[in-house]
Amino acid sequence: MTDDAHRFTGMYDECRQRVWAYVVSRAGRQVADEVVSETFAIAWRRLDDVPEPALPWLLGVARNVLRDNVRAELRREALAAELRAWTEGDVAEQVTERMGVLRALAALQEDDREILVLVAWHGLTPKEAAKVIGCSSAAYRVRLHRARKRLRQAMEAEPEGRVPERSRTHVRNLSEEWS
Repeated sequence: MTDDAHRFTGMYDECRQRVWAYVVSRAGRQVADEVVSETFAIAWRRLDDVPEPALPWLLGVARNVLRDNVRAELRREALAAELRAWTEGDVAEQVTERMGVLRALAALQEDDREILVLVAWHGLTPKEAAKVIGCSSAAYRVRLHRARKRLRQAMEAEPEGRVPERSRTHVRNLSEEWS
């Protein structure tokens, strides 16, 4: 075993329970294992930065991981609330079409929604959107193609009449525009 692996194993054995207890006291048991795993993954990647004693540093990392998780959850909830707000209350045919598309969009995973929204709603080119996502243009186009396919599948899963055929055709046409 290397010196780094030995040091990490000792730190893990010594601190894991206390880091886990800290996370449980702040966020409950449901997220504790995930946060502790992420905390020690960061510690491994930054092993040279971990001071002695390691516990205060590890607790700070766990606190930051929890904070990031809370922020991500708030973003997901805000997006879900916004999508729900868009899909409630209107009765006109255009709104019905929009609601069906939005319901299908809301059924997608967050990554797929982001890929579609960057091009469709924010007007970015695939090259610009790739920079936002942090991938190559080619990888973005592949992800966009897959996200459009999943959007079409989600729209087809909507009950008949909730997404008129005209909207389904429109999304198919957008597939070509967004490329």
